[in-house]
Amino acid sequence: RWLAVLNRQSPDRVPTDYWATAETTVRLIRYLGLSQKSEAELLNDFGRSNADDPVIALPPTDVRRLAFEALQELHVDFVLRVGPRYAGPSLEAQTDPFGCRYQDVDYGAGVYAECIYHPLAQYQSVQEIENSYTWPDADWWDYSHLPQQVKGMDAFPIQGGGSEPFLTYKSLRGQEQAFMDLVLNPEIVHYCLDKLFDLAYANTRRIYAQIPGQVTLSYVAEDMGGQDDLMISPAQIREFLIPRMKRMIDLAHEAGVFVFHHNDGACRRIIPDMVAAGIDVLNPIQWRSKGMEREALKRDFGDRLVFHGAVDNQYTLPFGSVEEVHGEVLDNLRILGAGGGYILAPCHNLQSITPPANIVAMYQTCYEHGWTSNR
Repeated sequence: RWLAVLNRQSPDRVPTDYWATAETTVRLIRYLGLSQKSEAELLNDFGRSNADDPVIALPPTDVRRLAFEALQELHVDFVLRVGPRYAGPSLEAQTDPFGCRYQDVDYGAGVYAECIYHPLAQYQSVQEIENSYTWPDADWWDYSHLPQQVKGMDAFPIQGGGSEPFLTYKSLRGQEQAFMDLVLNPEIVHYCLDKLFDLAYANTRRIYAQIPGQVTLSYVAEDMGGQDDLMISPAQIREFLIPRMKRMIDLAHEAGVFVFHHNDGACRRIIPDMVAAGIDVLNPIQWRSKGMEREALKRDFGDRLVFHGAVDNQYTLPFGSVEEVHGEVLDNLRILGAGGGYILAPCHNLQSITPPANIVAMYQTCYEHGWTSNR
């Protein structure tokens, strides 16, 4: 189904995808009656208190098997997400290979790892960074296990490689400083993004080399939009991000891989530039954000983009009724699914406050009404 949509063919029904925090997944497992373990026990099986990673990226434990069962019961056409294993210099607890340190923060409805130490925040020039900081190298990761990771998974789309360097840059410099740097320290931004994109490029090439012809899509992302408009000016996006993203997009296309572009919020003003750069899929379609009306997106870009997501995660899924979820899915099938080119999913990770009944309603409605013969 994914391949049919990506290749602009008509699938038997609209395909679906699943994005959720670990807490949400264990609650769904319990709601479906797939395990008698407590939520705490299931979360412990995840190996961490919470994760925004898609469930398919989990290690092969009982909870992964249960997650597969839950997704199969809901007829989810899920994606297998693969990547290398870190094998570089030893890291301190809750520290990533870039030297960013994290702390678990409990927000009451979920625990998230927030960056609390930004290793490049103290520097005022490129020269200072060059003299003091060691950039991670692709040799710090082990890619040899990838063929085993995809063995026997031919029925699923495989996602591997890609980039989201400005997200890493914000952790390296701190959120506020990173945005100010675009105006005050452009030379630091250019220098660091070159390093980060070079690493992403090398990482992606090695993934493609390990499992040639098996990667379906690569995740080339940057969060540019807020609720009402872009967080970064179009001029800055065109200067700092798009040329480097275009290099990643071209690499994917040369390998026969589709480009999955994640761009939160009100990003409408920059979509034409991203289409020109070559993206194939646009996610997450936060249609409650200004300028992201589904009808207009389908009208203006439906002949060039596959839309992914669009089930609202700000109101409908966490706070709406089952009937509202049902109605919104039907709207998405009618608007974004017209003539094909749509993959239904929540417009971001399902949060733990989301009633499991709403999650089930989302997928059941698509399964019942998303068949080509029904539309």
